Amino acid sequence: MLVESCKRGLMAGLKTTWTLGKVIFPVTLIVALLQHTPVLPWVIKLITPLMNLIGLSGDAAIPLVLGNFLNLYAGIGAILTLDLSVKEVFIIAVMLSFSHNMLIETGVALKVGVKLWVVLAVRIGLALLSAIVINLVWQGGSETAKYGFIPAKEELVSGALPILLDALQTALLGILQLAIIVIPLMIIIQILKDKQWLAVFSKWMAPVTRALGMKENTSTTLAAGLLIGLAYGAGVMIQAVEEDGVSKRDVTIAFIFLVACHAVVEDTLIFVPLGIPVLPLLLIRLGVAIILTLAVAAIWKRADLAKRKEATYEH
Repeated sequence: MLVESCKRGLMAGLKTTWTLGKVIFPVTLIVALLQHTPVLPWVIKLITPLMNLIGLSGDAAIPLVLGNFLNLYAGIGAILTLDLSVKEVFIIAVMLSFSHNMLIETGVALKVGVKLWVVLAVRIGLALLSAIVINLVWQGGSETAKYGFIPAKEELVSGALPILLDALQTALLGILQLAIIVIPLMIIIQILKDKQWLAVFSKWMAPVTRALGMKENTSTTLAAGLLIGLAYGAGVMIQAVEEDGVSKRDVTIAFIFLVACHAVVEDTLIFVPLGIPVLPLLLIRLGVAIILTLAVAAIWKRADLAKRKEATYEH
C-alpha cells in the first residue's frame, strides 16, 4: 500500500514538475534573455519610483507581476535571474506568499461563493502592507542574495551564444530545484490522502476552526486549503463546502484565513532555494492569517448581534 502511494505520489510529482516546468522554464529563459535587451531596463526605470516606496528596486516588479498572473514558480523563476539583496528577496517572497496565482485561486474562491472584492482586497492589501512594514522594521539584509544551486554571476556575459547558454543554464537549474522540492512533497501528500490522514487532520482542526469563529463543519475546507492549497485543493474544498453545508459566512471567513495562509508546506519550502529565512516567512503568514480572521469573525458577529437587536425592537 505504501509502495503504491509512493508510486502514485512520484507520478503526481513528475506530472506537477512537468506542468509547472512548462511555465518556469520559458519564463526564466525569456527574463534572462530580456536582461540583455533595452526592453527590461526601460520597464524597470519606469516603475522604480513605485517600487522604492516598498523597499524594492525596479527589477522586483518582474517576479511580482509574473507571480501574480501565473504562479509562485514563475515568480521564483524570475527572481533567479535577478541580482537582488536578501531583504528584497524576502519582501518579494512575503508579498508573493500573500498574493500569487490570482486568476486560478480567485476563481476557486468565487466558485465556493466568496465575493471577488473580499479576495482581492485581502490578498493585495496584505502583500502591500507586509512589504511596507518589513521595509520599515528590518534594517539589515543588504547583502546580495545567493540562490541555492544558482552560481553568483562573477562577470557580465556577452555575445549571443554565451548569453543563450547562460539563460538556458539558469532555467534548467530552476527546473532541477523545482523537482527536488515538488516530487517528495507530492509523495507525502499522496500518502496523506491514501492513509485518510486528511480526514484525521480535519478532526484535529475542528477546535481551531471553532476558535477562529467558524462552525466545525468548516474544518475540512480549512484543512484542505492549509495542506494542499487553494489551486490543488480546489476539488476537495468545493466538495467539502457542498457536502458539509458550510454557511456563506463561514466559507468567507475560512477563505480570508486561507488567502493569507494556504499550502503551508509547499508554499514555504519552494522559497528555500532563494536562500532566505523561511521560518519567519511561515510565522508572518500564520500570524497575519490568525489576527485577520479573528478580527473579521468578531466584526461579523457584532454586526449579526446588532441586526438581531434591531429585529427584536421592530417586533
